[in-house]
Amino acid sequence: MSSLNIIKILIALALGITLGLAYGWIIEPVEYTDVPPNILREDYRVDYTLMVAEAYQKDFDTDTAARRLAVLGSEPPATLTSAALEYANRNSFNEVEIQALQDLLSAMQTYNPQGSAP
Repeated sequence: MSSLNIIKILIALALGITLGLAYGWIIEPVEYTDVPPNILREDYRVDYTLMVAEAYQKDFDTDTAARRLAVLGSEPPATLTSAALEYANRNSFNEVEIQALQDLLSAMQTYNPQGSAP
């Protein structure tokens, strides 16, 4: 095989890779829609839980907070909040965020869904 053929093959290969990446990243990128939050990475789940905690500090509505946490999976809201608080402590979240998660955890530990016996 001559060096000219090798150069042609390398050029064709580089052009094919470039066009494939351009098509996949620019022209027709993958768009995720209707993805359930329970498949999020741990850091995103913690961010979501923190947002729920911040919303809870505004309205103190435990039913709404529990419903919002329910989209993260079938675990009890207190378990989800506890895991988020542990992650926050391990990753040096600020005091305001940790306090918001602690307040939410306290509320979720004593949370009793409407209609269930005490």
